[in-house]
Order: sequence, then C-alpha cells, then structure tokens
Amino acid sequence: MKRYSYLKFALVAALVLLMAACRSSKVVENGPSTAASNSVELLKRVCDQALDNVNYVSSKMKFSATVGGKDVSLSGTLRMKRNDVIRLQLMALGLVEAARMEFTQDYVLIMDRINKQYIKAAYADVDFLRDSGLNFNSLQALFWGELFQPGKQSLDAEALQRFATAQQGEGESVVSFQDGEKARMRYSWLVNSLTGRIKTVNVTHNDAKHGNTSLDWSYREYKALASKQFPSDVQAIITMPTKDMKLDIKLSSLSTDSDWETRTNVSSKYSKVDVDDILKRLTSL
Repeated sequence: MKRYSYLKFALVAALVLLMAACRSSKVVENGPSTAASNSVELLKRVCDQALDNVNYVSSKMKFSATVGGKDVSLSGTLRMKRNDVIRLQLMALGLVEAARMEFTQDYVLIMDRINKQYIKAAYADVDFLRDSGLNFNSLQALFWGELFQPGKQSLDAEALQRFATAQQGEGESVVSFQDGEKARMRYSWLVNSLTGRIKTVNVTHNDAKHGNTSLDWSYREYKALASKQFPSDVQAIITMPTKDMKLDIKLSSLSTDSDWETRTNVSSKYSKVDVDDILKRLTSL
C-alpha cells in the first residue's frame, strides 16, 4: 500500500476517535429500576474500577481501521497523561511514523508526517464536534474504561444521582444517562454487576437534519496495570446515515512510563491545512 493510503486511513481513524467520544449505538432500554441502595452500590463498584492512582499510561499498539470496505493495519504507540493528553503515533510498515494524533483539553492535533501537513483546532471549531458536545474528558473516559458525564471532568456524588441503573440478568447491569427528556444524546454502559467493570459503552446522537449517528465502544479484554485492570483490546463501531466505520486497538507492554514530552511542537516545515476540508474528504471515502 502506498504511503498516502496509510496516512489517509490514519486520518480516518482520527475522525472515528473524535466521533466516538460522544456517539454510540444500541442503547439498552431500561428495565425496572433497582432499589436506590443497590443502584448506589453498583455505581460505586463501577467508579472503583478507575485507576485513580495512575497518571501516565504508555503502550505498544496494533491499530486497524475499516471504512467503506477498505481496511488497513498499522503498528504504533499510545501515550496518555490523565486529564492532559491522549497521543497515538502510527507507523507505516513498522518503520516510519506516518501520522500522529494528539488530543488535549483545548485542541485536536493531527499530523501527516509523510506529506508534512497538519491540522490543529479547538473542538468548538469543528461543526459536528461542537454540535454533539464532544470534549476531551469523554474521550479519555473511553480509553481508560471509566464512567463519565458529558461536560464534567470527574464524577461526584451529586453527578452520580443523575445516572439510572437496571439489572439485565446473567450478572450484567445497565447504567444510563440522558440529559433531559428531549436530549439528542443518550448514553448507556453495560457493566459486570459483580465487579463493576465496563463491557460496552453505547451512545446515540439523534439529529433530525443530518440523520442519526451511533457508536458501539466495546472492551474485549483488560490487562493488569498498577493495582487494577486497564482496557487492552477495544473496538469502536460508528454507524452514520451513509456508511459505517470500525476501529480496533490492541495494546501490549502496558506501563506507567512518564519519560516523554506531553506536547508535540509542529515544525515550521509543516503546512497547516483546513479542518473542515479534510473531514469532508475523509467522510466521502
């Protein structure tokens, strides 16, 4: 595959990640509400799974994306600092860094290492991100396998009161959140009732003008990190009115290494390109 093809799919993957942070599918209908005490206990078990004592995560990565019947597989690395940055570096043929995606609280940076181009923009500067309320915190929660409420960096007792729970049988429960009866966004987490570990995250975005968009974010495996378990095999499937996208990330050699720079400085040799033009080009593939 040509170098351009590798980068094109890397950028598509970035789009998948951006959309994943606030969209998902197959929201499970709530059954009868559990007793208040059981609901509180379940939410506590889910929150207790968070790696609150870990600030850095580094890992080797196998990365694959499928868009419109086309697919590509790349190796790379994933580095994250809690509440600060998520960075994916993708390698072409395992030798050359083809693309870099960096998500911070304030901006999204996507670099084309091959053609020396980049985009850097605030979340609010990209229409579909702004309209769907995407922020860094929800994307971070997906990568770290944690419960989240849109617009909040962390969950407190007051925030947890806005979540509903329902037993699903066979040791599973659903945790759900909807911001108002007429909200366009609906969030749902399928969890292990005993351990509180999240199995899937499902969110739908209803848009009368552009059509409904949905995503399924699944945790297929966890591995030990520090004193708890961290998602090591995840799959994201985005369903849009015109096409589907699928992204797989498998992590290995997980560590809490902090010996790396948390910000990428873009060389003056790189040229900045327009965000919307790139996104339109990617979604037309």
